[in-house]
Amino acid sequence: MRRVRGAPVATDTPLGSYLRARRVLVRPEDVGIRVGVERRRVDGLRREEVAILAGISTEYYLRLEQGRETHPSDQVLDALARALRLDDAARRYLHELARPAPDPHDGIDEVDEHVQWLIDSWPTTSAVVHNRYLDVLATNALARALSPNYRVGVNNLASLLTDPADRALHEGWEGLTERSVALFRSMFGLRSHDARLRAMVDELSRSSDRFRELWRRNDVAQITDGVHVLRHPDAGALTLHFMRVPVAGTDGHTIYLYQAEPGSPSAEKFAALAAGGADGTDGTAGTARAARG
Repeated sequence: MRRVRGAPVATDTPLGSYLRARRVLVRPEDVGIRVGVERRRVDGLRREEVAILAGISTEYYLRLEQGRETHPSDQVLDALARALRLDDAARRYLHELARPAPDPHDGIDEVDEHVQWLIDSWPTTSAVVHNRYLDVLATNALARALSPNYRVGVNNLASLLTDPADRALHEGWEGLTERSVALFRSMFGLRSHDARLRAMVDELSRSSDRFRELWRRNDVAQITDGVHVLRHPDAGALTLHFMRVPVAGTDGHTIYLYQAEPGSPSAEKFAALAAGGADGTDGTAGTARAARG
């Protein structure tokens, strides 16, 4: 932003950027503001409209957007969340942006051997351990049979967005990428000064049109469970239930689980795929082919 002589210098902060991004997504009519025939010069709400809806002064709101005010109260943040029609996940994210966590310490992500033993003991459940960057830290045999990208060292956000094989595997890829980038955004807000996270945003912005499109929206989400339909190249269609389980005592590790409903056709195919993986194959063995039907 260009500095006007004698005016305070604006600073681009995560909080200010988020407020601007969400403001343009709210239609005036959705919050009871009548719009006349004249053409509005801005998309979404004007700054003064957000301020009125939140019950704060326009000058104070302007300072928040420009990064000149960095310590709003919880009451102000809640009022802004209501004005911008944020859901619970987005409201929590707004609070996190205003109360950023300390810079993370550099270190090596390691999976405790007991966690590896645990996921290896689940022969009919696919399990992948991610760190806060969505790098794969550990997997079990069924996960590796499910996708070659479920192997240690692969970043699963990057593979989802840039690998054609990952796109072919996941039915409803558009919705999945939307949720995944929103999940990544929620982690980014907690660690806005993390150099690795910033480097990932830069790299994915260069390599993926889809990421650029979704990142601009500033959507956030806290995803814990749901259903995915996969199109495995050998096992065929699989309807699987997933869960994300945090690993206690770690810095953002989670276990991502895929399970099939007992007694379902997907359970039979998944069991055949597991048998192929247990036999030391890559998950495309004849046992899985036989189950496809």
